[in-house]
Amino acid sequence: MANGDGFSAVEGRVVAQGSLGELHVGVAGELVREPRLAARSDSPLAQSVRRLRRSKTAVLGAATVLLLVLVAGFADVLAPQSPTDSDQHSTFQQPSRAHPLGTDQMGRDMLSRIIHGTRISLAVGLASVVLALFLGVPLGMVAGYYGGRIDSGIMRVMDLILSFPIYLLAIILMIIFTPTAGLIGTIKVVGAIAIVRIPIYARLVRGSVLSIKEKEYIEACRALGQRDPRILFSHVLPNCFAPIIVTTTLGIATSIIVEASLSFLGLGTQPPTPSWGWDLKANVAFIQANPWLSLFPGLAIFVTVLGFNLFGDGLRDALDPRLK
Repeated sequence: MANGDGFSAVEGRVVAQGSLGELHVGVAGELVREPRLAARSDSPLAQSVRRLRRSKTAVLGAATVLLLVLVAGFADVLAPQSPTDSDQHSTFQQPSRAHPLGTDQMGRDMLSRIIHGTRISLAVGLASVVLALFLGVPLGMVAGYYGGRIDSGIMRVMDLILSFPIYLLAIILMIIFTPTAGLIGTIKVVGAIAIVRIPIYARLVRGSVLSIKEKEYIEACRALGQRDPRILFSHVLPNCFAPIIVTTTLGIATSIIVEASLSFLGLGTQPPTPSWGWDLKANVAFIQANPWLSLFPGLAIFVTVLGFNLFGDGLRDALDPRLK
């Protein structure tokens, strides 16, 4: 429809000095360009989240981890009884309505101990990994960025730590620290596991920094006169996040296994603090007559480690740029 000024209004649009064919071509071009622009506007984070949601195993692992976090956070509410209260008249009871997972040799409710043990296992796993990150990542960044004698000195120390098997070194450290009960004992376990895992993050970050520091944008930052600390923390470290996140997720599972192993050997979390590894140690002598005493703590360790491993594998696939 045209008016006297030479303008045509079609579908609510006004075209000046142009034909309807040009209008349709323009509209079609816009419709074609908009999805392309939307696809280009997707950030790497949005693409990674989309790939993560497509992975059934990753979603299952994330749901398991979320459930464990909720159980640990609301342990006082979910546990039917105190995990440390003993009842000598209710020892070795089989699973029942009063005690869904039975009782141990001291009459303590196993369900309550497993629920509270979730809090200890997650706390030790997360705290040890965070501590190892705060120490290992800066060491790896400095070694990879500056190279030379600094790199050689830091890496030789890391190689010395890695020369010991992870469990053997953790055992040696706990013998030196002397296991104790309560919060102090838990902190000692966290410190021992963190020391064991520092070289893993240091070597991982060093390898990433060695390739990142040769990029053009790093050279541009140097040419602009930016100081090394700003370059490291503003430009180098953000590009190391993907492998760090994946290794951290998988590292939590490893730390939980190490904590359970130390407790099983009597070198980890000490009673009366509830611990899955200690419950395995205390009840393994009764496994033939009362198999549920060792079955349920073992299942708790299995499900927790499996959940973190599935989630970590999903993160690795989602953050891998080669899968875009």
